[in-house]
Amino acid sequence: MGLDTTTRTGGKPVHIIPSALAALLASFRECFSGPSFDNFKTLVTGWILCAGRHTISRVLQAAGEAGLKKHHSTYYRFLSRGKWAADELGGVLFRLLVRWLPQEIEVQVDDTLCEKSGPHFFGAGMHHDSRRSTYGRGTRAGRRVCLAFGHNWVVLSVWLPRPWSPKRGWAVPVLFRLYRSKKRCPKTQYRKRTELAAELVHRMASWLPAGCRLHLTGDREYACKTLVRDLPEKTVFTGPMAMDAALYAPPEAYRGRGRRRVKGERLPSPQARAADPKARWQPVVLTLYGKEVSLLVQTWTCLWYTVAGTRLVRVVLTRDPKGKARTQAFFCTGPRRSVVRILTSYAKRWSLEVAFFNAKQAMGLEDPQNGWWRRLAGSRSKKKRPGPQPKGRRGEQAVRHTVPLAFVAHGIVLVWYLRHGNPQQDVARVRRQAPWYRQKKDPSYWDMLAALRRNILAERVSADPLTRRVRRKVLRLIPQSLLAA
Repeated sequence: MGLDTTTRTGGKPVHIIPSALAALLASFRECFSGPSFDNFKTLVTGWILCAGRHTISRVLQAAGEAGLKKHHSTYYRFLSRGKWAADELGGVLFRLLVRWLPQEIEVQVDDTLCEKSGPHFFGAGMHHDSRRSTYGRGTRAGRRVCLAFGHNWVVLSVWLPRPWSPKRGWAVPVLFRLYRSKKRCPKTQYRKRTELAAELVHRMASWLPAGCRLHLTGDREYACKTLVRDLPEKTVFTGPMAMDAALYAPPEAYRGRGRRRVKGERLPSPQARAADPKARWQPVVLTLYGKEVSLLVQTWTCLWYTVAGTRLVRVVLTRDPKGKARTQAFFCTGPRRSVVRILTSYAKRWSLEVAFFNAKQAMGLEDPQNGWWRRLAGSRSKKKRPGPQPKGRRGEQAVRHTVPLAFVAHGIVLVWYLRHGNPQQDVARVRRQAPWYRQKKDPSYWDMLAALRRNILAERVSADPLTRRVRRKVLRLIPQSLLAA
């Protein structure tokens, strides 16, 4: 393998990027100037190698650049004052993924909370914490709503099928918007999460290659008129429907008298259909969340004027024949879609939650503390008061750049593994190191990240003249050292 960069201190190679990773990072060259591109390569490499808390300083240490070619403040300025755009990075990542995507590209939209400590962060506030909140189902405590302080990000991801297991896949986040709460944002700048999501969908639609389409899925918050009525061309939306939704038949043909009707007669709601003892349910067997399940379904085509306007939608009402799961309704703006296709597409939305988990646990999405301000040395501190206390717009660029950069590093790991990874070998290695994982058949994100880390560290060991005599022994110790880090 070739080497991209070598910085020597006392004759030892410190910062080396293997040629395979360097070629992948070179795809992002168009987004930066020359010096900024070097900073980008350093930060992404450090982000991948960093095994502990992913603060910017620790990322620089993991990259091997701390105190070398550039002052550490250069990398902080790259995030806080750089002119590069996060959307351009997402566009490059999307083009790298296109070769593995089908003609109908499945995308998911959702938001995630990145918790922070300390009030002096731009854009931070109190947001709903879905991890600690409960909905009262199956618990004695009932419904409990929890809030947490931090940044709330609206994220649009692409569902990437696994080449060795096409029915399973990953969600790769590519577009991001910071949501600012209404109380902490000027009225002229406030935008709802659904408005930000609509902007992201239109942005991705502009990247589509010829002949490709989008199939967008979202939860109840995003199944609204703000997003559904303004869908781009060649885009279909699938999401949950309220059980008391007001549904209508399509309007009759216009007879040339009066104003043209936009909807027909009122139809029974999903709740009324579910309670109808004469309703006919059809059995369906399909794979959801990796398991084969049996459901009873009803399906029909109508207008949900409140949300979709004059678009025809196909409604799917589901019931668990065992009575364990509650009855639910879903809709799709593609009225000719089959029931199986609608339900399996919506189930893939869970992969975005897995991506959030991996980005936070493996890539330290919540760890960086840049974007906050501190008072001048010698000045008196003001009396403490509750709530966010940002200093104007200070730290805004750092906040808007750091999280997208971490998500892009997360996606780069997946693309590298698709190009150069060995799933069978990595699964066998994990089963040797952890024989209790007897059912393991596919590599996890942690396995792919460990494979890339081994590749980078092996290159650095091979290039160091002091380790050539003991190279084999050192390379054997790399996997154990990664487990201990």
